[in-house]
Amino acid sequence: MWFDSGRVCLDLVATSGSRRDIEGTEGIRDGDELRLWLVGTGLVPGRTPLSQIQTDWVQAFRALRADVESLVRAELAAAGPDRDALARVNAAAAGPPPGLCAVPDQEGHLVRELCGGLECGALLAAVARDAVELLTDPGDRALLRACEGEGCARVYLDTSRGHRRRWCSSELCGNRERVARHRRRVLAARPG
Repeated sequence: MWFDSGRVCLDLVATSGSRRDIEGTEGIRDGDELRLWLVGTGLVPGRTPLSQIQTDWVQAFRALRADVESLVRAELAAAGPDRDALARVNAAAAGPPPGLCAVPDQEGHLVRELCGGLECGALLAAVARDAVELLTDPGDRALLRACEGEGCARVYLDTSRGHRRRWCSSELCGNRERVARHRRRVLAARPG
């Protein structure tokens, strides 16, 4: 999974079919992949037991992802937001986020842990709030970009110096572009 978009809500969007040339790619196919995503983004501390993730959690996160993506794409296109998607994101954001506690680990160091149990609605609220914060912050909205890599549809915040970042990942899309550019130069330099 990919966690380099600059915001948790954009990391969720990155789990969708983010390659235009590959139909039907899905980054959260089941509870195990959702579990990996939740821990990878830091929404759930790594040592939190996640045995209660059900199919309905996967579907709820996919639905939130579709709504957030709709709003982000509208922002990138300078279009008005889909009112229904906005209402659903706002409703999710209005819920209580997960409670965090500091507890000592085996060595006596304080570590984060979720308090009061793990609830799907609370985790959805955390992601939806992140989307609301992104979409209502003029500074962050100005940094919102779509990857220029061929076939890539990922979005990210451009926090690079000079704000000239072109790709979601220099290692992935940037490298593909550099290799393609090199091939074009080699082919153009060949005689005949």
